[in-house]
Amino acid sequence: MAINLQKGQRVTLDNSMTMALVGLSWDTNKYEGAADFDLDVSCFLIGENGKVNRDEDFVFYNNLQSRNGAVTHTGDNLIGAGEGEVIVIDFRKMPEEIKKVAICVTIHEADARRQNFGQVSNAFIHVDKIENETDTAGEPVLRFDLMEEFSIETAIVVCEIYKYNNLWKFNAVAAGFKGGLAALCRGYGLEV
Repeated sequence: MAINLQKGQRVTLDNSMTMALVGLSWDTNKYEGAADFDLDVSCFLIGENGKVNRDEDFVFYNNLQSRNGAVTHTGDNLIGAGEGEVIVIDFRKMPEEIKKVAICVTIHEADARRQNFGQVSNAFIHVDKIENETDTAGEPVLRFDLMEEFSIETAIVVCEIYKYNNLWKFNAVAAGFKGGLAALCRGYGLEV
């Protein structure tokens, strides 16, 4: 049974977890005449300096795998159904200089569609312990519902998985930003 977390909670991941499936699910827009919401998961592998050190350490729908294969994005999910958009983390392949993995979500074409996270419903992230890359029915470990009242934000840092004293920990962040994916990239030190 998965642990339900609240914003700001931190937990230590089980030491036996060598791989994790991190999925984001949401409900599509139910308003008549309005466009569905296409949420996109992205992942920033962050070094000691709090920034991404290489372009390959930014994983999203146009770069589906980090260097060493430590993080893999399984592809775009336009409606949030099933497992939603999924990131697979292999802690065994994580480069030593990576201290934190920030998992973020943005709304595709938010400005053009006049959308923000205040209009998204039932969004949540789940972390499952998996045995290998093909294991899609892993053991549920954590669930974090994005119940925050976002009104103008188009990007959210959902959580951080970080290394502390050689243990991987999970931090439920839920920090919202305006400016979408470009704003997140600049914040993590990438040129856009």
